[in-house]
Amino acid sequence: MTIMPSKSSLIIARPKRPPPVLICGKCLSKIDSGKKLKQALKAELKQVAAARSGKRAKLVTTGCLGICPKRAVVTASAATLRRGEYVLVETRDDADEAVAVLTRTNEE
Repeated sequence: MTIMPSKSSLIIARPKRPPPVLICGKCLSKIDSGKKLKQALKAELKQVAAARSGKRAKLVTTGCLGICPKRAVVTASAATLRRGEYVLVETRDDADEAVAVLTRTNEE
């Protein structure tokens, strides 16, 4: 972790790992295959990190993100939040496409 000194009393830290991917815990508990979907997303994040030869983004379970779809789980990352987007994932089969969107940066 790199710590950047600044003129104010705040300390700014820049971690060496990619920003976390957020996943709504309330949505996960409401769908039947929530645990398997979370595992699939985590596995896809691991594959993306291996392909880019870097560290894996952490998958962080949060409280309600306020969207509450009927049969999907709300996910977000720093890149999607910057664009004002959330990614709704319905099945484990959608995990690879969702991770591609979640980890895509503006330069790509």
